[in-house]
Amino acid sequence: MINLTDSAVNAVKSAISTSAKPTSGLRIMVEVGGCAGFKYMMGLADEPKPDDTVIERDGVKMFVDNKSHEHLAGTTIDFVVALEGSGFTFDNPNAKSSCSCGKSFG
Repeated sequence: MINLTDSAVNAVKSAISTSAKPTSGLRIMVEVGGCAGFKYMMGLADEPKPDDTVIERDGVKMFVDNKSHEHLAGTTIDFVVALEGSGFTFDNPNAKSSCSCGKSFG
């Protein structure tokens, strides 16, 4: 299961409501790359793909492909507003290591 905090849910709902394209959810993926081996990728999506797992929290749908799902199980995604900038953070119990920016893990 992937969790979104209340702050993340509100950020995604805001992004969906202001999107110029039809959007029904948030695609979350893990790709090979980044400074620690894997990197998180997110973006708005109009619909799930055939191999996606659909997870819903408070009206927000997340689309996660099967390969990414195994890397993201148990992850909590938050949206943080700070002086250094705002953005999504990932608390991933499967990560053995992570880079300083928090966008890449191993």
